[in-house]
Amino acid sequence: MTQSMTALTIRLDDELFAVEASRVREILDLVPITEVPGAAAFVGGLINVRGRVVPLADLRVIFGMNRPEPDEDTRIVVMEVDMDGEPTIAGILADKVHDVTNIEAASIEEAPKVGMRWRPEFIKGIGKRNGDFIIIPNMEQIFQIPDGRSPSAAASEERSAS
Repeated sequence: MTQSMTALTIRLDDELFAVEASRVREILDLVPITEVPGAAAFVGGLINVRGRVVPLADLRVIFGMNRPEPDEDTRIVVMEVDMDGEPTIAGILADKVHDVTNIEAASIEEAPKVGMRWRPEFIKGIGKRNGDFIIIPNMEQIFQIPDGRSPSAAASEERSAS
């Protein structure tokens, strides 16, 4: 990743994340979530966005984070993600939405392969702004999970199969 990006910054647990602002369609207050029995924990619900059924993903599940109860800062970021090459609208939960900012190309580095607490293929890069690290998730990779299982379950099954 070598180009700068205009990003929406969000907080998940105690980490700052950045998603491409051009993919964000809208930001919603928390709306009723319809649980889907048997669905992966990571996409465990559906929401209604202007009459359209939209899957709701919780990136905190992917990254093995705490999942505090929603509060007055909790938002749903409705965005376009590529799933199997098709643009798809999905919602992601955010503990807090911060701002839209420009992350300079010079401040974006590849995620280190060692020492990360998350699978490196789920991280597109790590940016820096005002001395803080901003994690840039690889949304395409995150949403390419085989069979809709959570990435951690898929990873542990791959490990146990080998």
